[in-house]
Amino acid sequence: MTSQQFSLFENEEPLAAPAVVEPEVTPSGKFSNFVVYVDESGDHGMETVDDNYPVFVLAFCVFHKRHYSEKVVPALQKFKFNHFGHDLAVLHEHEIRKEKGDFRFQTRQHKQDFLVELTSIIEASNFILISCVIDKEQLRSKPGVPPNPYHLALGFCLETLYELLQEKNQDDKLTHVVVECRGKKEDNELELEFRRICDGSNRWGRPLPFDVKFADKKVNLAGLQLADLVARPIGLRVLRPEQENRAFDVLKRKFFCCGGRKNVGEGFENWGLKIYPLPESEKPR
Repeated sequence: MTSQQFSLFENEEPLAAPAVVEPEVTPSGKFSNFVVYVDESGDHGMETVDDNYPVFVLAFCVFHKRHYSEKVVPALQKFKFNHFGHDLAVLHEHEIRKEKGDFRFQTRQHKQDFLVELTSIIEASNFILISCVIDKEQLRSKPGVPPNPYHLALGFCLETLYELLQEKNQDDKLTHVVVECRGKKEDNELELEFRRICDGSNRWGRPLPFDVKFADKKVNLAGLQLADLVARPIGLRVLRPEQENRAFDVLKRKFFCCGGRKNVGEGFENWGLKIYPLPESEKPR
């Protein structure tokens, strides 16, 4: 095991509950207590479909700002200091999996220790997960020109985020949604769709209190890195549900679910986790 120069969670139990347990205090200002970090897995284009990964996944990680700033960010920084000696490394699931860049591990044991510790950070970090998985093959089989998978997933995730904020009594406060820049054309299209949904093109036909913020790929944000790490395990769970998926076993306790905290780890399918088009064996909520 890699020696820890810095303890990741000082003055805290090793594992935190899967949701913020302190009484929710409605903020007095115009901003909500929450911030959202977004990332994706898979290609959102419909021209080609990867036979090995024929899905597009969008993941929203919803953090309580106080917990994020006081617990999550310091833990991730100390994790980086322990493993790299600095905190400049940006955690990318693909680079870790392929052992590229900063993630060229000395031994198999080093990689295993790294992944176990990183998983423990995700497990101990309080955030609420909202995600949508688009089955591109099924989407292409529908009549007509298939819609943009990113835009479809965005609509679901924003509507579910609004339901979450209603539950927290903060649906009248402004919540920022942070996404990573992908290119000028893609960013412009995403912003246009985001604002269209928030201006009333949603299932309620009403404005939604969200604002999108674009972060440069070089910006070292803990929230974006965690969102990057969770997206692919969700896609793999949908593609191969019988396959062992330790990462998803951790994540399923973080999904927004029907019934609130008493149903943590259950009741999240077609609630905090949307699959579209819906499999024939399942019915929508």
